[in-house]
Amino acid sequence: MTASTSSEEVQVILLDIEGTVCPISFVKDVLFPYALRALPETLVAQWDNPDFAKYKDAFPPEYRQSKGEFAAHFQDLVERDVKISYLKSLQGYLWEEGYAAGHLKAPLFPDVPGKLHAWHQNGVKIMIYSSGSVPAQKLLFKHTDAEPSDLTPLISDWFDTVNAGLKTEVKSYRTIAESHPEFPVRQWLFLSDNAKEVEAAIDAGMRSVILRRPGNAELSQETIARFRVIDSFSSL
Repeated sequence: MTASTSSEEVQVILLDIEGTVCPISFVKDVLFPYALRALPETLVAQWDNPDFAKYKDAFPPEYRQSKGEFAAHFQDLVERDVKISYLKSLQGYLWEEGYAAGHLKAPLFPDVPGKLHAWHQNGVKIMIYSSGSVPAQKLLFKHTDAEPSDLTPLISDWFDTVNAGLKTEVKSYRTIAESHPEFPVRQWLFLSDNAKEVEAAIDAGMRSVILRRPGNAELSQETIARFRVIDSFSSL
């Protein structure tokens, strides 16, 4: 199975985030630890705040009995990198404070900002699909190390595991494509560092390419043989 080599022009670029537009280390070594550090103070200040209820009440009842049980469950999910919506939503809430205070700024790979601007100027739609929540995605692209820092005006739509589904499932990519029927699925190009995600996108009818970035897991020879692999957006 290989990516389509159709000459039909790509009209939509669908982007993964971690390991594709920014280093995996930013999420694992910066964002995750920041949320863990920020949570205890947030729970003390916001536990009974109605505005915080939508985040707290999304957790299973058995973990809402005390701040300690809540924090322990949160830490366990983070350490295991569980892809679950209520964790992602609370992480996004905690990161929002960090971005607003200037404590967080997303480091993009050098080739990313220029290519995003070029695609946008050429009329290609740019959309995001990440396991991180849509609000967290928007925060990341709003606070980057690019100039200008806010790249959200370049993004046409946002998808996560809540509004699209799991990233390794074929039906998720069909759901995304069907949400923009003006673009045939063969005009979509999905870029990711994950071979299972790339395979699912291809099986859904999209074109897809694997990014081999610094800090990413080593790709197997089988993966390299089966899929198109690039090291930079500049290769597209």
